[in-house]
Amino acid sequence: MTHDIHVIGGGLAGSEAAWQLAEAGLKVRLSEMRGSGEGTPAHQTEGLAELVCSNSFRSDDAESNAVGLLHQELRTLGSLIMRQADIHRVPAGSALAVDRDNFSNSVTEAIDRHPNITLVRERVDALPDGPTIIATGPLTAASLAAGIGAETGREALAFFDALAPIVHRDSIDMDTAWFASRWDKGEGKDYINCPMDKDQYLAFHQGLVDGEKTPFKDWEKDTPYFDGCMPIEVMAERGVDTLRYGPMKPVGLDNPKTGRWPHAVVQLRQDNAQGTLWNIVGFQTKLKHADQVRLFRTIPGLENAEFARLGGLHRNTFIRSPELLDETLRLKSRPNIRFAGQITGCEGYIESCGIGMLAGLFAAAELTGKTLTPPPYATALGALLGHITGGAEAETYQPMNVNFGLFPPIPGRTKKTDRKRMYTDRGRAALAEWLNSPRQQPEPVDNSPELVPSA
Repeated sequence: MTHDIHVIGGGLAGSEAAWQLAEAGLKVRLSEMRGSGEGTPAHQTEGLAELVCSNSFRSDDAESNAVGLLHQELRTLGSLIMRQADIHRVPAGSALAVDRDNFSNSVTEAIDRHPNITLVRERVDALPDGPTIIATGPLTAASLAAGIGAETGREALAFFDALAPIVHRDSIDMDTAWFASRWDKGEGKDYINCPMDKDQYLAFHQGLVDGEKTPFKDWEKDTPYFDGCMPIEVMAERGVDTLRYGPMKPVGLDNPKTGRWPHAVVQLRQDNAQGTLWNIVGFQTKLKHADQVRLFRTIPGLENAEFARLGGLHRNTFIRSPELLDETLRLKSRPNIRFAGQITGCEGYIESCGIGMLAGLFAAAELTGKTLTPPPYATALGALLGHITGGAEAETYQPMNVNFGLFPPIPGRTKKTDRKRMYTDRGRAALAEWLNSPRQQPEPVDNSPELVPSA
């Protein structure tokens, strides 16, 4: 079968993109290297949309959770991944968890039997010349990653991706913390500074040393650290004052409440254009999440911190999307190529699916001569897309899950529980308006689950 577009990668993003294109009447070549004699260190099967880590798609609460709202939006738009997840869900409280084998088998079956999709088990080593969506994820084959790096001008080979924790700005206690740059350079509000006295610092240092760490997976162990991403607990182990000469250096930061330098300082730097998210500078870590929350809330000013993302360190491959991609996920230097899924810098199963869906919808509109504007920022899909394609700071860009910190802020002061409902209500209204716009020309969506037999 000749094809209209080539999708590379059969994970959640690639499978969703291929499905949306095929449903739009386009002929799709879907390349997946597993099953061609190639494999990855993480995957166990040749099935499409294999869930490598958890079997959970996280919260299914569309009333007060950004992830749940994303679930709802994907269902509304006819997501294959969400349809099969609903069919194969298993008990998990308010979360959506699935039987991972039956889920993957059913996605594979649906893709394989679609008349507009040709599934080819092959490794792709170079960037194609025709319309293409690259959705190869964090384990992109070295040859293709090298080609991406050559095209973008940046290395795209596997490395350890250092994730610093990200805090919601409105949960920081500014009666304790203050805005300042070191030696008062810059605009004066470049950093939020949280001071520590000697006893607080020593207790924090000991907590880093004693905290329970997440071990590297077997396929991560031999990957070298990326420049500058040494875990904070590793620095702590090198000496009690190491951090005070590194990321917690107090020099040049006068605490306006004392007029003196603190013993140590934890700095936060703005992480998105809206100023709603701030990352803790230099705090990439392998501490387990529960220990991170407990320990980081001992930092003065962060006692009630709400985290949009906790720290981490793992093997990953992703591009600097905010400067490389346009608003429809096209590579600016080669507009025939779109990127989707984790390689764009989104984090999580459902986020990968969402960006895969958008890449497929944008490509389908372009190839069929229709107009599709990006979804509004007030929607979960629009907020995630906006962060990836320009809302994030390019120089400090790191993978991110969907969260309310990516959405345009709700004006005024409200209770946290009310504010979450305001985000989701506004998001649903924005999605409905977007779908009803004549420019979108949406196709009717059948939301009834279609049972696809498991192989």
